[in-house]
Amino acid sequence: MFHPDTQFLIDHWTSLSRRTGTRAGIPARAAVEPAALGLRLPRVFMAERPGEDAVVRLAGGWIEDFHGEWLKDQPLLSLWRPASRPLVAAALTQTLREARPVVLIAQAGQAAAQIEIALVPLRGPSGEPDRVLGLYAPSATLTLASDESRLLTARVSIGVGEAARAPLSLAAAHGRRLA
Repeated sequence: MFHPDTQFLIDHWTSLSRRTGTRAGIPARAAVEPAALGLRLPRVFMAERPGEDAVVRLAGGWIEDFHGEWLKDQPLLSLWRPASRPLVAAALTQTLREARPVVLIAQAGQAAAQIEIALVPLRGPSGEPDRVLGLYAPSATLTLASDESRLLTARVSIGVGEAARAPLSLAAAHGRRLA
């Protein structure tokens, strides 16, 4: 059972993905109405994934206050402890490749407060699935000491629902392997 805000984003994205004109189950970034997110908006971020890592394009005030810095144009993986980065990178790949939400369960601070970070895929202006909308949903009020690290520790990644796209597989044509 997810945090109510996590479930809201999953349900909202699912309704957008089922609209007429949505390609391969991934809605366009333009289909997201910020007002629909309501009071959750300060805990929302948008990242673009031009390659292996995603880059934060915009982040709500709560997220920037939590991390203690402006996040625009920062690598998304830089918000995570080094040991957590492979799991987070895999979650980013999974949400875009499988066209479904992925939820990361993470810990923050010395007190190890739990936080859910929901990731949902979106299509950018080019039509390619290269955007990720994310939402921080803390289980409790997060208060960290001023000298405490703001890096997150990923504990688990959960794909939500059925994958909307078939997994990639290798095939051979005329003796050459193709993806």
